[in-house]
Amino acid sequence: MTDIMNWKECENNFIREVEIDIARIDSIIDKAFIRLKRARDTKINEENVSLVVEDYYEVIKELLTAYLLNNGLRSKNHQCLISYFYNKNPDFEREAYLIAQMSFFRNRLNYYGESVPLDFYNKNKDDFENIIKIIRDLIKK
Repeated sequence: MTDIMNWKECENNFIREVEIDIARIDSIIDKAFIRLKRARDTKINEENVSLVVEDYYEVIKELLTAYLLNNGLRSKNHQCLISYFYNKNPDFEREAYLIAQMSFFRNRLNYYGESVPLDFYNKNKDDFENIIKIIRDLIKK
């Protein structure tokens, strides 16, 4: 299982307070949902599954960015987005660890050209969608 970065380390090194900018938050969410439509519309196969999982991760990452911004915070580190989500919502531990695993796969793809297993997508696609809904609902609060 992929670890989640320590929130205190994030607070001390990668998080800063910012002014809440609703227009910026809305723009980030809009772009995330454009990417989500592309992921949903893609017919999945062995050749493209890595890119679709990457798209789902990017949607989640952008929604987490909007979530932090909505709470007056900005992160210089993607791992701290996951840490913040988990720190504020410990009931979503399983979801936080799945996001961390998606991040791991995305980094392996981008830096080493490694493919995401098709069974990872098939096993977790519904969870990707659920995580997106959870974060969207948290932003609306």
